[in-house]
Amino acid sequence: MTVALVLHRADGAPVSTSFRRAAFGTADPFARNREIAWEGPGSMAAGRASFIGELEVARFPHIETLVVLEGELTLTVAGAAPLVLGPQSGAVIGCGTELRIQATSRTRFVFCAAACDKPTKRGVTALCANADFKPSNPSPAETLLGPTPQCRSDNVFTDDAAQYLAGTWDSTPYHRIVRAHRLNEFMFLLAGSVRFAAPDGSVLSAGTGDALFVPQGAPIGWESSDRVVKFYVCQSVPA
Repeated sequence: MTVALVLHRADGAPVSTSFRRAAFGTADPFARNREIAWEGPGSMAAGRASFIGELEVARFPHIETLVVLEGELTLTVAGAAPLVLGPQSGAVIGCGTELRIQATSRTRFVFCAAACDKPTKRGVTALCANADFKPSNPSPAETLLGPTPQCRSDNVFTDDAAQYLAGTWDSTPYHRIVRAHRLNEFMFLLAGSVRFAAPDGSVLSAGTGDALFVPQGAPIGWESSDRVVKFYVCQSVPA
């Protein structure tokens, strides 16, 4: 049973996830080289893409979080210093942002994008591994199979119209029962490893440098034995 979609393995191993080559909307700047693994309620999509060249985008057509896997991507907004993204670094591009996108060699990245008709935050926001962490709520006590972990997060991007949140999260080890996932969630593991359990007893393991997407409602458990750090995107959608 698949409870999480693996978008990328750090060691380059093939993934069992099926991808379809498709644009995300009619004005997608990465349309030619986008591969979508999941697209669902709330007009969110996750997958992988590649890019080489230079684009001037007058109005970025959606919200997109991307994490570079290979190469170097430069994002430039007027009046701000260029943001240069190398492997395992990421950023969020707000819907409606005017920017230049550049890559001098083939650059591969994973992404999580969402449509947004009335954006509430524009610009380019970097994701930081060395985040300004603040305490955040752990899983409810009734779902834990052991001690309560210490969780922290640094939410750097929020678009209320799309119910889209992105940032960095970390946690001490913990073990949680299999339950319906409360959100659509993209994650890129910066440190640590996780075992995701399915209702049939199967387990999906993920480690540093791996990228995954878990749809809202997917029955999934969590078990980690070391500190886990991840970039995340979360979105709530109507049940």
